[in-house]
Amino acid sequence: MPRVSEEYLAGKRKEITDAAHRVCLRKPVSMVTMTDIINETGMAQGNIYRYYKDLDDIFSAMILDLRQSYSIIEETDSIFENAGKEPVEVTMSKIFDMLADKMEEQLMDIQKINFDLSVMAINDPERTAKIMSGLKSEGNLEHLVNRTVELMGKAAATGELHPRQPLEDIIKFLSSSYSGIQMNCIISACYSQSPMAGYEPGKLFETLKQTMLYLMGV
Repeated sequence: MPRVSEEYLAGKRKEITDAAHRVCLRKPVSMVTMTDIINETGMAQGNIYRYYKDLDDIFSAMILDLRQSYSIIEETDSIFENAGKEPVEVTMSKIFDMLADKMEEQLMDIQKINFDLSVMAINDPERTAKIMSGLKSEGNLEHLVNRTVELMGKAAATGELHPRQPLEDIIKFLSSSYSGIQMNCIISACYSQSPMAGYEPGKLFETLKQTMLYLMGV
């Protein structure tokens, strides 16, 4: 039997995760089945199990692929390169503008999948933990939050910022607000008759930006 190259194996794995991605854009992640993936790829069931041990293993690999394909880490680091050379509010403004642009571009793609995973975490935390345990790299938002915390801490220490609440509470508020904007914008895009119809990432992130600047005492 001829030796199969690593490039060939990687291509087959990517073919499967790309199929999972397409299915997850049509269905909630929690409702996707292995049969869906098999039908999407056109592969035999036994062939898929040559590359992944189960459906959640496919999801872990899919999320890792999406993190790389939709990475904002380089853009985030570019913004923070000038953090010490410009007022902190300018850096923060760039961050929120970037978040608004990315959510607008990716709303019904990776943003929708991330939202589905959040819902799954509520309904099936053990399964979600299993899927996420396969991810060893730092996520996009995790990286952004870490850089933002570092920026705020330094600016508060030098007196450039005067936080009106503890920094930890402000960061938790920021994270919660981001999740709320994501949820409302996805529902608005999917269900025009919803009370949340008409929610736009740009306007919501502009309001969040002004709120954060106030909380940070700018």
